[in-house]
Amino acid sequence: MDSIRRKVIWTGLFLVCAVVPAASQFREPRELQVAATGSPTCDSTRIDPDSYALATRAQAAIVTEDRLDWWDGFNVGNAFDALHDLNSSSIQAAERALELDPDNLLAHGVLARQYVVIGEDAKLAEEEWRTTLDHGGAIVWTATLYDVDTKSYFVMAFDRQSLRVYRFGELAGTFDTHFGLPQFPRGDRERLWRAWGGCIDAATRPEVVIPWADVREIKAGNWVLYFKLTHKVRITSDRGKKSDVDEIKVNLHGGSGSIDVRTTRDPIDPWKVDVHTVGIGPLAYQERIRRTLVALVDPDNRIVLPKASRSAGW
Repeated sequence: MDSIRRKVIWTGLFLVCAVVPAASQFREPRELQVAATGSPTCDSTRIDPDSYALATRAQAAIVTEDRLDWWDGFNVGNAFDALHDLNSSSIQAAERALELDPDNLLAHGVLARQYVVIGEDAKLAEEEWRTTLDHGGAIVWTATLYDVDTKSYFVMAFDRQSLRVYRFGELAGTFDTHFGLPQFPRGDRERLWRAWGGCIDAATRPEVVIPWADVREIKAGNWVLYFKLTHKVRITSDRGKKSDVDEIKVNLHGGSGSIDVRTTRDPIDPWKVDVHTVGIGPLAYQERIRRTLVALVDPDNRIVLPKASRSAGW
């Protein structure tokens, strides 16, 4: 992660300073003060308070920060920069949380996801996935399920036994919308931000629990993953839309695509140039997710991974 650490990420630094008391921001890492128990936990009473804040309230502040204004709608590149700042700042806060308390399972859960999102170091990502899963946590993404409701968010959790789908509102409670899309609540919604780190309240009701034995194929598209199932399941959104599906077409939030600019010259008038842009999805991001996932939940290589190819389609 050296390339990330070398970046001057003012957003992350500001938010860390805002959430965590100054006395703890630059002290020696906790592993140098107190020996780690070797048992990462979701229990907030057993986690250093400053470390816990960095894995919950600081993450909420990073995600909900307003990085774009109206004019940014005319520059797609600004949106890519904003998403990179969000992802990098989230990593910075979670890494500091582990320096303060290596037994903070929420911080491990955040890094497990974010290392895959950024794509910096596969070994680090796999280590964090193993730590999170081995200690009862889950790797969690917010998501859009296109075959259920394009204007609702869901929360998808992956653990050793299954993938689980939750309505966003089941974890976030009531929430605002902007142009019909859900807005993330602030850090006082602890249930959601604990889930963001892979520690989901046992009382939370999933829409569906799908054992890995019921997943026969994971296909990578450019913008989505397709989880193909052995039978249909019913999923309901926060807006009450229901769908019975045997294939979950999902965009796991966090990866950004790219814009290809293409030009075509008129064969008769060389000064006449047609310029158009094509959005290309983050295929490599989809590949990282599915290959990291099956390496840890499908040791028998039962789940089929069809070859993926880069294009302008789904």
